[in-house]
Amino acid sequence: MDDRLFKTAMGKFATGVTVVTTEWENENHGMTANAFMSVSLDPKLVLISVANNARIKPMIEDTKAFAISILADDHADVSMHFARQKEKEDISFVNFGGVPTIDGAIATIVCDLHDTSLQGDHTLFIGKVRDVAVNDRKPLVYYQGSYKHI
Repeated sequence: MDDRLFKTAMGKFATGVTVVTTEWENENHGMTANAFMSVSLDPKLVLISVANNARIKPMIEDTKAFAISILADDHADVSMHFARQKEKEDISFVNFGGVPTIDGAIATIVCDLHDTSLQGDHTLFIGKVRDVAVNDRKPLVYYQGSYKHI
């Protein structure tokens, strides 16, 4: 099978949209990710998948902490900014548990790096959840290459 067919098949899975953030050298850094999942309740663990050539990968490895902000339906421009598809000048961060997070996210999960696993062209980062906050808003959804609203 070719890469395009594989990507098309993966696009058939509707996902929420997240921004993974960390603070490195006194600056906030982030990337858009839909490769996120809960792993365990006891202990509380989550997983993100980060491309090995992503700029944020060595930052997470160095800081050993990251946050996941699950985006609300009005955050498409924030998602596009961190996916390097569109420049957005006024990203509003909130420091939560010592890590920058996206203001207005429907859920925010702050993690300490628990484990990593190199898999193909990505590294799986497992985070031990340190703190969580939730807001009652509608989610931003990604399906077949575009943003959707519920």
